[in-house]
Amino acid sequence: MPSLETWELLSYIVTVVGLPFAIGVFLWEQRRERQADEEELHQRLAETYADFLKLVLDNADLKLLRRTAEVIVLDEEQKERRYALFGILTSIFERAFVMVYEDDMNRQRRRLWQTWDDYISEWCARADYRSELPELLKGEDPDFAAYMYHSAGMSVPA
Repeated sequence: MPSLETWELLSYIVTVVGLPFAIGVFLWEQRRERQADEEELHQRLAETYADFLKLVLDNADLKLLRRTAEVIVLDEEQKERRYALFGILTSIFERAFVMVYEDDMNRQRRRLWQTWDDYISEWCARADYRSELPELLKGEDPDFAAYMYHSAGMSVPA
């Protein structure tokens, strides 16, 4: 039977080796879990954007899928549908901004945000979307609104 000194030595070994190892494993698992949560968030946001694009397809007469907006004459009903679609799009962008964007992003988060920044840039390059931004951004998160105005090359209204 081991002596008291042997048990004491074994407890020191566990404390010196086992505890730091357990803490390391715990921190590694936490990091993996956080990364998985971010990937899931990105996936949900991407699905939301895909659903938006389906709405755009359902409203093909508005010609919103073209990279550069053609100057087309819309009747009042079409203008209303376009404005509603732009509202949905802006809401998706705000959700992505609030949930993903940070001033000091790690590499993983920056990679996730870059996709959204590309989408925002594409839509803000459209004159028809830019023209609606002041109305669409009323009451929205101020940091998000400033980001959108900057992406559109517009100054933030006073």
